Amino acid sequence: MKMTIITVCYNSERTIRDCIESVLSQDYEDIEYIVIDGLSNDNTVNIINEYRNKISKIISEPDNGLYDAMNKGIKYSTGDVIGILNSDDIFENLTVISDVAKYFASNSCISLLFGDVVHVDPNNTNKVVRYYCSKNFKPYKLRFGWMPPHNATFIKSEVFERVGNYSLYYKISADFELFVRMLILNKLLYSRMDKVLARQRTGGVSTNGIKNRIMQNAEIVKACKDNGVYTNLFLVLLKIPMKILEYFRRPTNNTN
Repeated sequence: MKMTIITVCYNSERTIRDCIESVLSQDYEDIEYIVIDGLSNDNTVNIINEYRNKISKIISEPDNGLYDAMNKGIKYSTGDVIGILNSDDIFENLTVISDVAKYFASNSCISLLFGDVVHVDPNNTNKVVRYYCSKNFKPYKLRFGWMPPHNATFIKSEVFERVGNYSLYYKISADFELFVRMLILNKLLYSRMDKVLARQRTGGVSTNGIKNRIMQNAEIVKACKDNGVYTNLFLVLLKIPMKILEYFRRPTNNTN
């Protein structure tokens, strides 16, 4: 089974090396690694080029935002399963991809698989500040704004042919809208690994500032309504108390 990992980046010189090395250090052999850069004007491309011989495909050109870059990666991918690891993320350990591949091999009927994510201090990835556990996720909870962690989700490539790619009508919630199409409209079979699969630095586009929070929730409502799923802003905001609890939870195997 070929596993494709896509990293999209723009002016990510502070974090891109950690991201790349977390992919290249995986113990699984059949990994296709694609890096899509939005024509960075800092040192990002120079860092990427240091690993050129180990990266399957590198593209650096202007794009129409984060999700346009992800769609480019999907277009050029040839793997059986696709995962997105953004430039400020790293895999939790060296066996994430082999664990995911084994799970798909043993559960061939599923179309997507997800695990958990820990949000970490941007300057110290060993310091966990929030634990995003997907244990209680169910598709109906999408109408309340809940979704599986995007950077800990792996999707069969055939799914994109069936349901389409990321919609460019959304600035920061196209991943949410894709989950609505996959899990509610198309009722694709999914499963969950009871493991942390990725570490995400805090301060990303969807969590950086009140303005982005407001935009994200507005887009979540729009994504549901555009796909015929009833919700409203009040229902989406009901998730806030549970989100606050994530700052006090920790994975059982976490020692930080």
